Amino acid sequence: MRFTVESFRAWPHKQVTLLGMSGVGKTHLASMLRRHDWFHYSADYRIGKRYLDEPILDIIKGQAMQVPFLRNLLRRDWIDIKNNIKVDDLGPVLAFVGKLGDPARGGLDLPEFSRRQAMYREAEIAAMRDVPDFARKAREIYGYDHFVNDVGGSLCELDEPAVIDALARHTLILYLRVTTAQEETALIRRARSDPKPLYFRPAFLAEQLPAYLSARGIADIAAADPDDFTRWIFPHLFRARIPRYDAIAGPHGYTVTSAEAAAVRDERDFLALVETAIARKAD
Repeated sequence: MRFTVESFRAWPHKQVTLLGMSGVGKTHLASMLRRHDWFHYSADYRIGKRYLDEPILDIIKGQAMQVPFLRNLLRRDWIDIKNNIKVDDLGPVLAFVGKLGDPARGGLDLPEFSRRQAMYREAEIAAMRDVPDFARKAREIYGYDHFVNDVGGSLCELDEPAVIDALARHTLILYLRVTTAQEETALIRRARSDPKPLYFRPAFLAEQLPAYLSARGIADIAAADPDDFTRWIFPHLFRARIPRYDAIAGPHGYTVTSAEAAAVRDERDFLALVETAIARKAD
């Protein structure tokens, strides 16, 4: 959606999509807005509760079936297992995505990793298609005036133009861009200190795998330490995503720096930041 500062101020039911790399502050902003009575739509929460709930449970049950005591209870239907994902704790989704590498060290082999990556992609697309209807329900059923769409860092990787077009029609896309070397270094350092599962475009992964294997002197990704691979690839992923975010924000959205976003303390600050981004683009 295109705005002037005046039309944004007059928008009675604001709907904002937060775009940017994982760790840049999207969920921090969305959680703050939730405290100011905005509806917080978490893409990964929707993915885990609606589109990957059964596959997540299948993996958990598969692990439980390897324990004789639990196997007997499950086969007799004496116990139940549920996916207890929370907006502020997306552990079940991360566990499903997993890390590529040695299965003996908690990783996934390439075929299984690729299968889960494809399922995650389809789930993320479906969750984004739900945004317009959820914005309506948030207002009409739950009485929220405003709506914030907290997307995953992999939105730019989907290569699904219809999804971006739909978000641009129904929401203001606000891109939180890392603009300084210091911010980039800090974000990469945090990601490396606690490596989390990531989504990769198939073409990007196919390009990076040989480089990693060569750098580590190993012949097969199945021999790799999953955390080491995740730490190694993150800076490459970070830099590959920047032009893809820019390609979305340029024609469809508005851009602020991650430092500007980090300075936001309340709803008033956030609205002022959006107005600054709108005015900046109009210049």
